[in-house]
Amino acid sequence: MEDVSHNVRLTSTEIANLWSQYLNDSMAICVISYYLKSVQDKDIRSILEFSLELSERHLQKIRQYLEKESYPIPQGFIESDVNLNAPPLFSDTFLLVYMHIMTIHGLTGYSAAVSTSIREDQINYFIRCNSEAMELYKRIVTTMVHKGIISRPPNLNAPDTIDFVHKQSFLTGWFGDRRPLNAIEVSGLFFNSKKNAVKIVLEIGFRQVAKSPELREYFKKGEKICDKHFEIFSSLLSESKISPPKKYGDEITNSTISPFSDRLLLFHITSLVATASGYYGAAFSLSQRRDLATKYAVLIAEITKYAEDGVQIMIRNGWLEQPPTFEDRDKLAEHK
Repeated sequence: MEDVSHNVRLTSTEIANLWSQYLNDSMAICVISYYLKSVQDKDIRSILEFSLELSERHLQKIRQYLEKESYPIPQGFIESDVNLNAPPLFSDTFLLVYMHIMTIHGLTGYSAAVSTSIREDQINYFIRCNSEAMELYKRIVTTMVHKGIISRPPNLNAPDTIDFVHKQSFLTGWFGDRRPLNAIEVSGLFFNSKKNAVKIVLEIGFRQVAKSPELREYFKKGEKICDKHFEIFSSLLSESKISPPKKYGDEITNSTISPFSDRLLLFHITSLVATASGYYGAAFSLSQRRDLATKYAVLIAEITKYAEDGVQIMIRNGWLEQPPTFEDRDKLAEHK
């Protein structure tokens, strides 16, 4: 049902879901519109066009919801944040890999929005968004498989029988012989490696075109952090004779003309890093070898600090759009 009595207001969580989606989709419109100007592969073009259509539809729907609540429409990202005439910064191959990771983020966000919504129209809306993102994901993976550019997780041989853990050494990792990684642990390491491979490329490319020296230095630091994390995950996989996913450093062009505003560049990286801390946390909670859990805890602290540094830069430059915020009751009382 789409018709909702407006005696039932949107909750703060529902407004937060819509507000966050508005910022992310307005950024996606800028990014994908630019990619569409240079993409050569017709299959990848079709995926970008479908994704752009979804993002534009989302913005229109969110505006309707917020206007009915008399809630301000976010600024998000607009035409001045993108230079459609800038030369290509990444190859077609990387565009597809990038869309793969970003669609995974969308699926995660939509699922969270469904589970935190109360109003029926909001639940229905985000279920529909999730369904559309699933269709986009299927198209992307099918195309990646067809073109032979997907990094497939490792295969696992089937045991003869089921088994149960009988020794406490199952948990060890620092001393003595470490058991091989289990499938759940490999899944976390492999997936987070793939995400880091994409962030490394973005940070190299963004550093190449950013106008601000401060941002270029920030992206350089981020590239080093992501590369270090990729190597840590790769070494852990290698111990169990598992190959890490592919890196894409050779998919960046030599362009130095920025397709995006510095504000958009920085927002994109800080949002990806903040999301990464959540994926690290999920892998941390499922890792049963003590050394893995400890490594994740250290890495989470490092990328959280890096994301915070990025937010500080945004605040200093007046680039951070304030999220929906509750009233300061003490300040209101003092004013009265």
